[in-house]
Amino acid sequence: MLKASTAARTNKKAARTKGATKPKVAATKERTPRTDSKQSQLIAMLGQPDGATIAEIAKALEWQPHTVRGAIAGTLKKKLGLNVESDKVDSRGRLYRITG
Repeated sequence: MLKASTAARTNKKAARTKGATKPKVAATKERTPRTDSKQSQLIAMLGQPDGATIAEIAKALEWQPHTVRGAIAGTLKKKLGLNVESDKVDSRGRLYRITG
């Protein structure tokens, strides 16, 4: 047999979890990519056939080099799933480009 205080705690706990189990419905709005964002500019630079270097991207976007590397590794590769290749070219240094 349950004590009155134990039963009251059980009822309070059940009341709290009832509202938590309801899934929230998100608004179904059509997502359109922004063309004026720095991320879209980065994708455009890396989408060119000859690619871009870290220095070129940093200058164009007014970012620090470590920010460019982080955006390539974190946003483009991990979050967006893009295939980013890097090649070493003697005249320009390391080039990055989006492939396939």
